[in-house]
Amino acid sequence: MGVESRRRRPGPAAVAAARRGGRRTGGRNMAAPPQRRRDRGAARKGRGRRGGGAVAHARCGRRGRAGGAGSGGRRPEAHGDMFRCRVAAAAAGGLARALRPLSPAARGRAAAGNLLQRWNVPIELQMSRQVAGSGVPGGKGDSSIFVLIVGLSTLGAGAYVYKTLRENKERFTSRVSSITGRSPEDESPRSAPGARPEVPSHVPFLLIGGGTAAFAAARSIRARDPGARRKWNLFDNGAFFSIYFQPPSFYVPVRDLPFVENGGVAVLCGKKVVHMDVRGNTVKLNDGTQISYDKCLIATGGSPRNLPAIERAGEDVQQRLTLFRKIEDFKNLEKISRQVKSVTIIGGGFLGSELACALGRRARTRGLEVIQLFPENGNMGKVLPEYLSNWTTEKVRREGVTVMPNAVVKSVCVRGKRLVIELKDGRKVETDHIVAAVGLEPNVELAKSAGLEVDSDFGGFRVNAELQARSNIWVAGDAACFYDIKLGRRRVEHHDHAVVSGRLAGENMTGAAKPYWHQSMFWSDLGPNVGYEAIGLVDSSLPTVGVFAKATAKDTPKSATEQSGTGIRSESETEAEASEVPISSSSSPTPQVPKQGEDYGKGVIFYLRDKVVVGIVLWNIFNRMPIARKIIKDGEEHDDLNEVAKLFNIHED
Repeated sequence: MGVESRRRRPGPAAVAAARRGGRRTGGRNMAAPPQRRRDRGAARKGRGRRGGGAVAHARCGRRGRAGGAGSGGRRPEAHGDMFRCRVAAAAAGGLARALRPLSPAARGRAAAGNLLQRWNVPIELQMSRQVAGSGVPGGKGDSSIFVLIVGLSTLGAGAYVYKTLRENKERFTSRVSSITGRSPEDESPRSAPGARPEVPSHVPFLLIGGGTAAFAAARSIRARDPGARRKWNLFDNGAFFSIYFQPPSFYVPVRDLPFVENGGVAVLCGKKVVHMDVRGNTVKLNDGTQISYDKCLIATGGSPRNLPAIERAGEDVQQRLTLFRKIEDFKNLEKISRQVKSVTIIGGGFLGSELACALGRRARTRGLEVIQLFPENGNMGKVLPEYLSNWTTEKVRREGVTVMPNAVVKSVCVRGKRLVIELKDGRKVETDHIVAAVGLEPNVELAKSAGLEVDSDFGGFRVNAELQARSNIWVAGDAACFYDIKLGRRRVEHHDHAVVSGRLAGENMTGAAKPYWHQSMFWSDLGPNVGYEAIGLVDSSLPTVGVFAKATAKDTPKSATEQSGTGIRSESETEAEASEVPISSSSSPTPQVPKQGEDYGKGVIFYLRDKVVVGIVLWNIFNRMPIARKIIKDGEEHDDLNEVAKLFNIHED
């Protein structure tokens, strides 16, 4: 009471603290005993300054009651308690002065000096003030230690935040200075599109070819290795599809390829690689441009094969010849078939037989004569067993085609307005237009300059099981003569093989080191009612076992296409493989093998080598290729292939 009578009215915080102290002492905060007043007076005299506060009053009064009244003390602890009370009182006095309302003039002075004066109180006194305001009664300084730790932690966190922000600001300032302060001499041709070369001088991945295999390899590289997702170059090299299935925005302009931050794919059309330096890792284009590379893929595909007798003929014969290979060939033949009266197809394989059936159906409505001739005994005689090849030949004839087996072309000439084809057996065929569908010749022109080996038996670049011709050169697609770890050395000319081999080459170019084990498949349709899918070695010279059953309305290519919604069945069959193929006795009825001359509605033809299944043809059976792939991969002998045929559900109605 005496302290307050000589000073201004205490602030709200001091009053609240006083009330809390009063409750702790039984509500006698405003009427302290004489001993408390003496303690307060002693504290003021000892500090030599005015002040104190209600909080100090209450705390000191409580200490006095607990430790004894008077400074003389009846216990040794009383002196320590009295000293703490005095220190707390002095600290509380400083707080009261800080909270005292200021006049406008005083506020201005406080902003300049009083704020610092408030914190002139020693740290020990500040800690004692906090102890006096919130400590546990009877505590021995535990709260002071806690507050000290919290304060130091806060100070350290603030210093760390300040340091981090300062460093970030310095880095940002340095980056801005480096960009804005760049001199004109530092500007390289890279930043000027007009000064960039038309063709980059180096690419990490060089893909020669623009067909299915090259595009599959590019996608594989991009998917497998984010670090290799940099720069590629796809040379068209005369290829005609696959890369064109993507919109132009998918590709990067050739001149911008080295400067794109995330890399990309660039297609250089109209150029051809004419020379390879394997040791120097460089290629030379037909315009003299040189490009270096880290890894290279050769996917040059092949060119349609022609007959020597036709090549020896004159220019007038060449003008009436179609080598059926490209989209343009299809469009031209479509136009020609509407203008002429007779078309002769040379070749009895997949392409020739399919084309004969398609044109034969048109012949019924337009009066077009369609002739097909080939040296084999029947259609697809190199693939199908003889009985099935003969049945297929009759099927093609029923489509309106004049089929001439065992026919070998000797010469071709022009007589009048028509072409005359002379066969070796003396027969002659007159026609208006010739379509040659006699296979593919792999493009291996680069083998000579690169020093790469060409297989003498199958043709194509000879590569190992990983499709590798050299340490940094791979080959995929029709041009690759690869080693199949299951079936031996092979060369395949099918779309699915281009997808599989291109993807595998791309994986191995990024370090996968995987051998070729996945068996690609192919398919062919002879009209809307007869179709087949095949996998592995399907060679009519091998022993075969066929198991057939009567077909239903669902067992046709047309029905399979309608159910799947796509006409390219190999797209969905590329990765599929049955996880398990149990071969056991079944209560299902054994499929009945049709007799000679009967209708081969649907069935399975197994091709054997050393009693092991190495190839399978699914005749009018669709969406069962994973099972066939698994059987070939297992490479086991089977005592009863009728039981194996049941896996394909050919007996179901």
